[in-house]
Amino acid sequence: MTASTFRPWVVIPVYNHEAAITAMVDGVLAHGLPCLLVDDGSRASCAAVLQAQAQREGVQLLRLPVNQGKGGAMLAGFREAARRGASHVLQIDADGQHATDDIPKFLAAAAAAPTAIINGVPVYDASVPKGRLYGRYLTHVWVWINTLSFDIRDAMCGFRVYPLAPVLALIDRETIGLRMDFDPEILVRLHWRGVPVQSLPTPVRYPSDGISHFDVWRDNVRISRMHARLFFGMLRRLPRLLRRKWR
Repeated sequence: MTASTFRPWVVIPVYNHEAAITAMVDGVLAHGLPCLLVDDGSRASCAAVLQAQAQREGVQLLRLPVNQGKGGAMLAGFREAARRGASHVLQIDADGQHATDDIPKFLAAAAAAPTAIINGVPVYDASVPKGRLYGRYLTHVWVWINTLSFDIRDAMCGFRVYPLAPVLALIDRETIGLRMDFDPEILVRLHWRGVPVQSLPTPVRYPSDGISHFDVWRDNVRISRMHARLFFGMLRRLPRLLRRKWR
């Protein structure tokens, strides 16, 4: 892929992160990248901050009138970035937990392997809640079962680069979870379609504005249901997945 055809956009789904989003946008713009903020039905105070950010050169704003969840915001962001000519989308969370200094590393990996997903693998500091840390391992095990591989080292990290063409083909054909089930589900479904996944370690801290939208009860139930759906989907695809693994 040449420089003229590798056209990455950064997409940041935002829901009430007005205290952290300016620093995130600063970090993105420092690397000269176009940035799309997806306002996922935020309250008025956050909407005002996002509107101010959208006045900056290189920043675009897409408003969703009703909160859709992180997945819903990313699905809208994929389509808008594609409409604006993007070939790839770098997804990064709005709460400041990801290191924007790592953006060039992710984009270099994507440019070198343009058909692959470049997937962040968190390197945590002491700020990570232990319950969240241990709970991730159950998702990792289910992802390894549902892909019959260890290709996806971490399915929950919100820092990754997607090639847009296979993403659009997937979301045009299949329903993807709209909330916290989105991150693992889209990776598994793209992996089923043969999209390679490369892993990059990246530091993660929890979060700079003290806001997390992870609902321990509701989101864990959603994720458990998602794993069950994927397991039965894996069983239907088992012969094809095994053939691919043997090759």
